Amino acid sequence: MKKVIIIGAGSWGTALGLILASKKYDVTLWEYDKTRAEEIQNSRENSRYLPGVKFPDNLNVTSESENLLKGIKYVIFSVPSQVLRGVISKFSSQLTEDMILVNTAKGIEVSTGMRLSEVMKDEIIGKYHKNIVILSGPTHAEEVAIGLPTTIVAAGQKEKAGEIQELFNTKNFRVYLNEDIVGVEIGAAVKNCLAIGAGIADGMGFGDNTKAALITRGIAEMTRFGKALGADERTFSGLSGIGDLIVTCASKHSRNRHVGECLGKGQAIQEILDNMTMVAEGVPTVKAVYEQAQKLNISMPIVEATYNIIYNNANAKKMVEELMERELKVEFY
Repeated sequence: MKKVIIIGAGSWGTALGLILASKKYDVTLWEYDKTRAEEIQNSRENSRYLPGVKFPDNLNVTSESENLLKGIKYVIFSVPSQVLRGVISKFSSQLTEDMILVNTAKGIEVSTGMRLSEVMKDEIIGKYHKNIVILSGPTHAEEVAIGLPTTIVAAGQKEKAGEIQELFNTKNFRVYLNEDIVGVEIGAAVKNCLAIGAGIADGMGFGDNTKAALITRGIAEMTRFGKALGADERTFSGLSGIGDLIVTCASKHSRNRHVGECLGKGQAIQEILDNMTMVAEGVPTVKAVYEQAQKLNISMPIVEATYNIIYNNANAKKMVEELMERELKVEFY
C-alpha cells in the first residue's frame, strides 16, 4: 500500500487526503496543533472545515513531526502560502532526493516576491529541485470532499508531474499535465487577487456584466504578468488560469470573493479577516503582485485598484469610476 503524507490538515489538505484514501493508500495528515490533531483523529471528521465528511480507516491525523517522512515518497504540502517557507524549513532535514514534493497553496511570498516553488527550492537541503510539482486548478474542497466531478492540473517536470497525475486521478477527480510550472503558479496566485475584485463588485451590488468584464480583463492582466515572468501564454486559457478564475470569482465557497464582498459593503479589511476561520490567500498576494507589477512596469489596473482598497483604504466606488474612465484602448493589449 502506498503511503502518503499531507502536511496541513485544513480544508484542502483534508479533501486531498480523502481522495487518496479512496484509492486505498495509507494517508496521514499532519496538523501542527496537537489538540486539533487529536480532536480530528478521535472524531474521524474535520468538523471545523469539512463537517459531516467522515474519515475512512486509512486516513489518520498526527501532530508528531519527528521521522514523519521516513520511507515516504510522496509529500504533499497544503499550508498557507505565507507560512510555507517555515514549514518546509521544519521538515527540510527529512527530505530526500527520491521524494516527490507537491505544493497545493496558491500565492506569492510577500517578503521576497518568490513563487512558491522558488520558496521550496530556497529551503530544501540538497539539489533535487526537479522533484517539485504544483497541483492547482478550479477546486473547492467542499465539493471535492463529497466526490463532485472536478478537474485539476499537475505542473512540473514531465516524469514527476506524471507520477502525481497518476497518484491523484480518480473517476471524479481528473488530473491534467502541464510542464509550465511558472504559468500555473502565476495563474493560481493572480486569480485570488482578481476574485477579491469580483467580490467587491458583488458587495457593491453590480451585476453579471460587471463580473464578465472583470474576469475577461482580469485574464488580460494575468497573462501580461505571467508572460513577463516567463510563463507560456496558453496556460492562462487552461484550468489554472481562466478555469480557476471563473470558479473563484463566482462561487459561494470562495474565501477571496467573500473578502471582496465584505469590502464592497464597506467593512474594514482587518474586521473581515478577524471574522474568518480560513485563510484568504488573495489578501497578501495582492500586495506581492502589485509590488512586482510596479517594479516591472506591467499594467494591472484591477489588481492596483484592489490593492488600493485593501492597503490604502481607497473608496471602492471611486476606484470603479477610475477603472471605467481610463484612457480608451484596443482590446488585445
